[in-house]
Amino acid sequence: MLRVCEIFKSIQGESTHAGKVCSFVRLTGCNLHCSYCDTVYARTEGEEQSVEQIVREVQTHRTKLVEITGGEPLLQAETPLLCRRFLDLGLTVLVETNGSLDISAVPPPVVRIVDVKCPSSGHAGSFLQKNISLLASLDECKFVLSDKDDFFWALDVVRKENLHEIATVIFSPNMKLLPPKDLVEWILEENAPVRLGVQLHKIIWGDLRGV
Repeated sequence: MLRVCEIFKSIQGESTHAGKVCSFVRLTGCNLHCSYCDTVYARTEGEEQSVEQIVREVQTHRTKLVEITGGEPLLQAETPLLCRRFLDLGLTVLVETNGSLDISAVPPPVVRIVDVKCPSSGHAGSFLQKNISLLASLDECKFVLSDKDDFFWALDVVRKENLHEIATVIFSPNMKLLPPKDLVEWILEENAPVRLGVQLHKIIWGDLRGV
C-alpha cells in the first residue's frame, strides 16, 4: 500500500517534459521542510491505496506520461513497484525526489528528477553524495534558486561535480523571491551550462492546487 495525497491530470509544468499532458501521483510524507515548499499539505494529507488502485485511476486519464512526486516519494517502499507497473504499461515515468535518499531503487528507464537543495531552502547539504555516481544521461538535476548567493552556490556544485556532463541540469527560480529575468541574466553572464526551468502551471493557474 502507498499513502497517496492526490492524483490528477494536468500539463507538466517543469523538467524537460514541460508542456506535455501528464498524470501526477503525489505521495504523502517528506523528510525535509524547505522554506519555499509549495505542497506543505502533502506532508500529512492522504489515504492508503494499493498500487493497482493507483494504476487504474491513472489509466482513466489516458496519458502517456506520469510523474510520481510528493512530498518525498522515495520514503515509501512500494514506490519502485509503482514505477515498474507504469513502465509495464508503456508509460514514460518521471520520479521527482529531493535528493536526500538513495535513488538506486528507482528502476530504469524511469527519469529521475533529483533536487539539489540550495542554502535558501534551509537544507543545503542534504543531498546524498553517492547519488551523483548513480545519475545517468536520462536523469535531471534541479536547483531551486531564491537569490544570487543560491545561483553561485549551485553553479559551483555543477562545475565541481561536472553535473552538466552527466545529466540535464535545470536552474529554476523561486518566483516569489527571484524574477526569472534576473536568473536568465546571471545564466547569460556566466555562460552557465544549465537549462532554465520555470513552473508553467503557476504561470497558468497561480497557486491553485491539483493542477
